[in-house]
Amino acid sequence: MSAVLTTDAPDAVDAGPHGAGVRAVFALARFEARRMLTSLPVALVFLGYVAWIVWRGRSAWDGYPALQDADRATQTMPVFFGLAVLVSANFAVLRSRRHGTESHFDVLVLPAWHRTAAHALSVVPAVVLTAVCVAGQFTWEAVKPGAVGHGSPAELAVGPLAVLLLGTLGVLLARVVRSALAAPLGVVVLLLFVFVLGTGPSGADGTSWLAPVVPGISSNTLPSELLGRPAARHALYLTGAALFAAFLAVLVSGGRNLAVRAGTALTLALAVTGGVLQARGVEPSPELTAARVRASVRPEQTCVERGGSTYCAFDEWVPRADTWAEVVEGVQSLAGGTAHDRKLVVRQRIDARYGLKGYAAIPALTDAGQVTVGTAWGGNRVPEFSSAVAAVLVAGTEAAGSELCDGRMVTVMWLSLAWQDDPMDALRRVRLDDSVEGSAIVLSPTDPLTMTEGQTDVVRRLLENPPAGVGERVKEHWDELTEPGVTTARAAELLGVRGPDKADSCEE
Repeated sequence: MSAVLTTDAPDAVDAGPHGAGVRAVFALARFEARRMLTSLPVALVFLGYVAWIVWRGRSAWDGYPALQDADRATQTMPVFFGLAVLVSANFAVLRSRRHGTESHFDVLVLPAWHRTAAHALSVVPAVVLTAVCVAGQFTWEAVKPGAVGHGSPAELAVGPLAVLLLGTLGVLLARVVRSALAAPLGVVVLLLFVFVLGTGPSGADGTSWLAPVVPGISSNTLPSELLGRPAARHALYLTGAALFAAFLAVLVSGGRNLAVRAGTALTLALAVTGGVLQARGVEPSPELTAARVRASVRPEQTCVERGGSTYCAFDEWVPRADTWAEVVEGVQSLAGGTAHDRKLVVRQRIDARYGLKGYAAIPALTDAGQVTVGTAWGGNRVPEFSSAVAAVLVAGTEAAGSELCDGRMVTVMWLSLAWQDDPMDALRRVRLDDSVEGSAIVLSPTDPLTMTEGQTDVVRRLLENPPAGVGERVKEHWDELTEPGVTTARAAELLGVRGPDKADSCEE
């Protein structure tokens, strides 16, 4: 006689939210995080991200950053890292389905919704790495000797929060669409969404701010208090959206307890609240509009004296007065007559009426001895400001300097460039066409100047092979070199170089 013992198949064990179950969730999250960060796509994108930070930080053009622009500059690259995290997290969730091992998970300690929570948590180390990179990039800019302005913690938080949102979206997508093609297609859609909606100067409307990143790309650097970006509200929106994606992924995976349902509802409310608030914050308030007008028309500035000249600037830029003074002193050291010791007034001028969305030309000043300087510095801005100073010393005012056409332009450009370390390179950078031959527009903080072909020939000869004593000749013949109507040929003769190959068009 024999007996057969039969038992029912064991149910999947739910360890609950505490004890061994929680430890198992975190253990799985650590494993998946390590596997994600060492995967080839994520590692390559991260190394490219770090290399970009190093390359950008070493750029001479960014040697004088405004920190209210530097914080926004940290936002774009994390999106690419976040997309790699999205794909990796999505593939990790779908790994068991690809390998045909989904049924084996029915006998494990962790149910599906616990495993989903672990995958969502595995994104956190990537977020921390992004935060470290953002902090390093911003700190690198902040410690540069020419840095001015103030960064925004909310703007700096956007990069890490974007990675968190994209990573949790990858987990959610895997639970909703069980296909390996969903993540690559999702990346394409998100790229279109980010770079179509989010690349406006400051977010043209509320819809633009639904993108993870709205970097506000603009050549118009403004004082911090005039930016008007809803950065804190956007950070709130990103936080809510990222957490909502994580809770929703857990919910659709079978998590039906009160904590999951409440978390889903609360994070959805947080995302909607942030989205609504940031949409309302796109249009500037009446107070901000009035402040922008005042800064453009009647700015309240701080004035300091350096070397006999006065420098008036917005408070954030006052420390840069010493740098501007070096340029003014360099130009004046070559000038003759009363221009050598003339007291100038350098005024920082902006047009902030349109915020970051527009760029309006700043008209030349008509007051004698006053020179305009902008909010940007470094690169081409140095020879542009130097040319403006030289034009005021020769012509008297910025407006008169922009109308120069005769041989005085030779004196202006020699004063502007001869004191610089590489005059020929400065000549190339200050001209609109980046050339050292032919006629060209000479850039300036306000109205541009013009150089004829003949004037370019003479200036190039003075800079390439300067004759002995050219500085003494400038001071000796200063009155004639700055006399209205002096020809380019006569200026070349006084300075000891061969004249232009042909007469200037404005002198014919």
